[in-house]
Amino acid sequence: MSAEPTLCNVVVTRVFAAPVAQVWKAWSEPEMVMQWWGPTGFTSPMAKMDFREGGTSLVCMRAPKEFGGQDTYNTWTYRKIDPNKLIEFILNFTDKDGKKLDPAAMGMPPGIPKDVRHVITFKAVGDSQTEMTVTEYGYTSDQAHDLSKAGLEQCLDKMAASFARA
Repeated sequence: MSAEPTLCNVVVTRVFAAPVAQVWKAWSEPEMVMQWWGPTGFTSPMAKMDFREGGTSLVCMRAPKEFGGQDTYNTWTYRKIDPNKLIEFILNFTDKDGKKLDPAAMGMPPGIPKDVRHVITFKAVGDSQTEMTVTEYGYTSDQAHDLSKAGLEQCLDKMAASFARA
């Protein structure tokens, strides 16, 4: 009898120097998503947003040339949206048309779930700051957890920089 793999979640909390409404838009408006989606050095050339419960957004991150320059697509299928408070979605790796792909078959490290549940919470801190927590559920290896956490941290660094430019 084989043991079930241990599930570990990625949890990152940040305080941004931006009001909740602005941080919310970073997740809901395509031109905002394209400013921060993808780790350092990656770009996001496309974000087709269908930001509503039951909707599915398709986002693309492009690797820098030194990493091959390839595009990676994800869908975000929204389960719950509580304006300016909470977003819950399932992230899937997909092709450019939004057809689901198996992360392992794409050459990703083992331990990345096929359906990655995300919960993002937003809380006002004073008049002009926002505490945001992103939780990604269900990783089954330390390597997959650590890779995802590092990528998320870099994305949130880019998100913070986008607020500084606004």
